[in-house]
Amino acid sequence: MLYGIVAVVLSYLLGSVSFSIVIAKWVKGIDIRQHGSGNAGATNTLRVLGKGPGIAVFALDIAKGVAAVWLGHAMSDNGWFPVLCGLAAIAGHNWPIWFRFKGGKGIATTVGVIATLAFIPALLAGVVAIAIIALTRYVSLGSLLFAALTPVFICLFQFSVPLLSASLLVCLFAFVRHRTNIVKLMQGTENKLGARKEA
Repeated sequence: MLYGIVAVVLSYLLGSVSFSIVIAKWVKGIDIRQHGSGNAGATNTLRVLGKGPGIAVFALDIAKGVAAVWLGHAMSDNGWFPVLCGLAAIAGHNWPIWFRFKGGKGIATTVGVIATLAFIPALLAGVVAIAIIALTRYVSLGSLLFAALTPVFICLFQFSVPLLSASLLVCLFAFVRHRTNIVKLMQGTENKLGARKEA
């Protein structure tokens, strides 16, 4: 139990490493949260800094979600701890202790967590999300669909109480963090992928 709790704390601290903030500071000497949409995530990094930094942030944010779940498996035999570690990493990304609790929306880290915990449900939800992004160029819409469909596919293909509980909480996280995007989508003012938005 103690090792599991330590793993959860370490996962939160890992999740709190906001790669968009770090890379933006390193590449251009800016705080990414003061540019573009103001979000500390891969999409805003893509808009402000370009493809290379955007892809790097996306990959690294996924990696920390994967690492958190692995950490939970390594430090505890209890099936709940990998799930809790994944949630802690997502919470760290969204509310990072290293950056005054102002982080991103957690979708890339969520992809890493869910893909490691439940690969087939994550893959199916991901295919739908990518298709919607390709058709509409709304990353936020694809992200919300990924979060919403994951619990459905977990129920259909890989049901377990810890996984379903985690996916429902992740879905709630995603919708709370995307509430302004939801309003913009309804108003038709949401930014599309490929629209470069600079401060």
